[in-house]
Amino acid sequence: MINYISHNQIDRTKYDACIENARSSRVYAFSWYLDTVCETWDVLMKGDYEVVMPVPKRKKYGLSYVYTPAWVQQLGVFSLKDITAEETEIFKKTLASKFHWIDYHFNTGNFVSDRKILTKRNYILPIIGEVDEIFKNYNQNRKRALSRNFDHLFLDKDGSLDLFFKHYQKIDKPYELEEETLRKLNILAEKNPDYVRIWNVFDDMDFSGGLIWVKDKQRITYLMPVANEKAKNENVPTFIINELIKDHLNQGLVLDFEGSMISGVANFYKSFGAVEENYYYFKKRF
Repeated sequence: MINYISHNQIDRTKYDACIENARSSRVYAFSWYLDTVCETWDVLMKGDYEVVMPVPKRKKYGLSYVYTPAWVQQLGVFSLKDITAEETEIFKKTLASKFHWIDYHFNTGNFVSDRKILTKRNYILPIIGEVDEIFKNYNQNRKRALSRNFDHLFLDKDGSLDLFFKHYQKIDKPYELEEETLRKLNILAEKNPDYVRIWNVFDDMDFSGGLIWVKDKQRITYLMPVANEKAKNENVPTFIINELIKDHLNQGLVLDFEGSMISGVANFYKSFGAVEENYYYFKKRF
């Protein structure tokens, strides 16, 4: 039996334990993460937090609906055991029975297949073996980029969040993020320094680029990069990712690039030897 647990009734200790130890654990599903990026969220639960499914929701015109918040890529069903397609389907049908309007992303471990499901691509790189072994799987463009001399760069691994956002506002971007979206990321980083890290790179004394990333028990999540045009031309993003990989060798972690449906961005991630994994978008309209 699947129970619907309202936000103020959630046992956060048991819930977070399930997320942390789940086969398909994702940082987006932790209570501390959802508390920042969502207006509110409830849980579908089987057993005593043995299987859980977080449900972000908000209201419009008095109607509650399910949505995917900014800074969340995958949610879905989480369990200590592998989830069968049949179990995922039961959770999906339960969700659909309670809401008329749904935009929801199931995680890679939740195979979902029907006409209402869109398959999306993510790219991940298991950080296993010595750096030379991982480097062998970089494509020629990445190897060529890393043959440059980066001695003039300084990587601040305890970077200023204010400085990161200050320079983010200055650079040319393919699209603008809403102020509220940026505010939530700012709060996420400020409140959770044990998980959310800021790296800033300087070329001499000038800010060149940076990265906000998240580390949990299973994954490093590549949350938000920033680089000015000069930095891109000088392969600073490649330098940052390579340093991130070197810092986390053989810790049982996966570098999660968060994927992209944009071919140029996807090809950049694949150039590090990242492999494709699918996750699933469920959409319902009345």
